[in-house]
Amino acid sequence: MPQKVLVLGSGPIRIGQGIEFDYSCVHCAWALQDMGYEAILLNNNPETVSTDFDTGDALYFEPATLEDVLDVYRRESPIGVAVQFGGQTAINLAQGLHDRGLNILGTSAEAIALAEDRDQFERLLRRLGIPKPPGRAVRSLSEALEVAEEIGFPVLVRPSFVLGGRAMEIVFDAEQLRRFYRIAEDESPGQPVLIDKYMQGIEAEVDVISDGEATLVPGVMEHIERAGVHSGDSMAVFPPVNLSDRVISRMVAAACDLAREIGVRGLMNIQFVVAPTEGSGGEAVPQILEVNPRGSRTVPFLAKVTGIPIVDLATRAMMGQGLSELGYESGLWRLDARGRLHGTVPEVQSKYKGTVLSEAEISRLADGTAVSRSLFSGAPFYAVKAPVFSFQKLARVEPSLGPEMKSTGEIMGIDSTFEGALYKSLVASGISLPTGGVVVISVNDADKPAAIEIAKSLSARGHEIACTGGTHRTLQAAGVGSQRVAKISEGSPHLLDLVMSRRVSLLINTPGTDAETEAEASRIRRGCIETGVACITNIDTAEALVKALPFFEDPLGVSCRRLDEYFGQ
Repeated sequence: MPQKVLVLGSGPIRIGQGIEFDYSCVHCAWALQDMGYEAILLNNNPETVSTDFDTGDALYFEPATLEDVLDVYRRESPIGVAVQFGGQTAINLAQGLHDRGLNILGTSAEAIALAEDRDQFERLLRRLGIPKPPGRAVRSLSEALEVAEEIGFPVLVRPSFVLGGRAMEIVFDAEQLRRFYRIAEDESPGQPVLIDKYMQGIEAEVDVISDGEATLVPGVMEHIERAGVHSGDSMAVFPPVNLSDRVISRMVAAACDLAREIGVRGLMNIQFVVAPTEGSGGEAVPQILEVNPRGSRTVPFLAKVTGIPIVDLATRAMMGQGLSELGYESGLWRLDARGRLHGTVPEVQSKYKGTVLSEAEISRLADGTAVSRSLFSGAPFYAVKAPVFSFQKLARVEPSLGPEMKSTGEIMGIDSTFEGALYKSLVASGISLPTGGVVVISVNDADKPAAIEIAKSLSARGHEIACTGGTHRTLQAAGVGSQRVAKISEGSPHLLDLVMSRRVSLLINTPGTDAETEAEASRIRRGCIETGVACITNIDTAEALVKALPFFEDPLGVSCRRLDEYFGQ
């Protein structure tokens, strides 16, 4: 009789944990069946594929709680539990299950604890020489104020062990810290609150597959929005467009070192911020923001655009097979029509041809002893992942973006050019730019220099620009024409009246720190949602839209092909 494996799902779909994790659970179950095991699924969401009656060999429609998992375990007697594919809900059960004698398959409970325990993990990073933004875990407001004073504002405040960046906030002074510390503390009672220096740089992330020794990095994704926007709410591009080969190599080398030291067997996700550090001489270097010893929401996206069967490989690594015996090497995967198909087992063969840049060569690129290889210069396409929001259905949700996740889905745009992929992803996520109409720009002081270039591009293409006082004066000083529109507090007719008149085609409004101004801005953003006006609350997203302007004017300029046509294979 086949041995059984219990696969934990992620439970109800909610912000921070969506259908992407169900993709991983389902592919894990299918991989287990291909290996000759019985796949027992535990999940309680009727809107998922994992709860279809024929996905696994058995289904338990129960919540992923310690008590329910133990009940199923006693009934089915599986050889172990797979916790790494069901998001944070499943991985949070690892220690409790281990303490009760259950076998955690793949990455052990001790390894998961090492990656998620702040003190242990920081000691590991120091030993490996991998940088991270300065900060500490604290257990009181006085400690938090002390750390913030030591590392300097702004700081990122976040609770431990939460989904989707819940209760995270960037704070700019001690008064804000006092207000938000209690919220973070209440979100995860009994757990420390994390206080980190907020680094404004390019954010990037990698998903890795490891067998405990060898580690394959299927791809590196660059976020279009700078650090400070939750990864689930930010747009991401593969392959990267602004990261140097040395930065990419350092990220891959760090991922390989961490996977080996932690003892990852299966999947791991790492998020980086690329910014100068003390002692780097102004050079931007990748610093670790977060490590998750589990599958992430980017796994389906990366599997589709690289052709690597990520979950299938991770499942086999979890069950004890080595990457080398599956036909893969340790290093960075690159699509290459001159390469070859990888994988010795049909179920884990790469869909497209490619090469693996070995870990040894990655190390030489990272330390500067090897000449740059232009790692992704021959990419046959660009793919952009963009978030989808449901603000019209979530009436009380503030639509501005920050560390707390708010998106309810995601889409992908793929094209032979980066700008074309941006256009497709923006349109698919609900952002359009009709010809005619007014583009309103009202941004905080830090974003005003970027707003000048955005307004120049929009104006040059015939769009009428309207701005609130401060932004209007900035554009005037730069020689960019705009119409001044009053704030709500300045009396009617004001900006909200203009939005509700349905003459506005796009609003670019980035949040500030002044409470009164933000209260007005929130009303205006909500007005955009009610009238169906596209509202962009991050200056990096606005800059991305400007890059795609030629395709908004002439959509026939983008390509329309099947995926295999982009790969040319």
